[in-house]
Amino acid sequence: MTENPAISGHRLATIGPGRLILVVGPSGAGKDTLLSRAQAACADDGNVVFPRRVVTREASPFEDNEQVSFEAFQQARSQGDFAVHWEAHGHCYALPRAIDDELRAGRTVVANVSRTVIDAMRRAYADVVVISITAPPEILAERLAKRARSSDGQIADRLNRAVDGVAAAPDVTVTNVRDVEHHARELVQIIKGV
Repeated sequence: MTENPAISGHRLATIGPGRLILVVGPSGAGKDTLLSRAQAACADDGNVVFPRRVVTREASPFEDNEQVSFEAFQQARSQGDFAVHWEAHGHCYALPRAIDDELRAGRTVVANVSRTVIDAMRRAYADVVVISITAPPEILAERLAKRARSSDGQIADRLNRAVDGVAAAPDVTVTNVRDVEHHARELVQIIKGV
């Protein structure tokens, strides 16, 4: 199953006025760790929303994903339940359609997505900020080996994955090699626009 990322439904105009923050980066960069800390820091702010991704792979205790079967994913997709969906590393991923309502209400939506959906999301949403979280290859390899998640597949394949294109260029890059709390604060500042 190889499929291009897709924005669900036909839209007459871009969705806004809320801000959509897309967190991207290679496996092992620490996206979920930083997102978890940022979500905790924004817990009292009703204007910042962290939607749960829908995934067809084994859920990890370090992520806030909704694990579903491939069949359930396909059914939800055919019913129009997703705002965007994509495939990566042999698994299916999606964000729920509810993010559109949050953005129309002017809220900030923060989501971990594949770099392959950036271009389509920049066209579909009025205010998109892309944050790339990364680390040097040796640190990525070490982190992937430590987490030992069966759904990760071959570490070399994950490390060699590249996404080309100017549209996939991030607005902000966080090189996650220092203290986790430092980078979490950095992420919160970007989310809150301070």
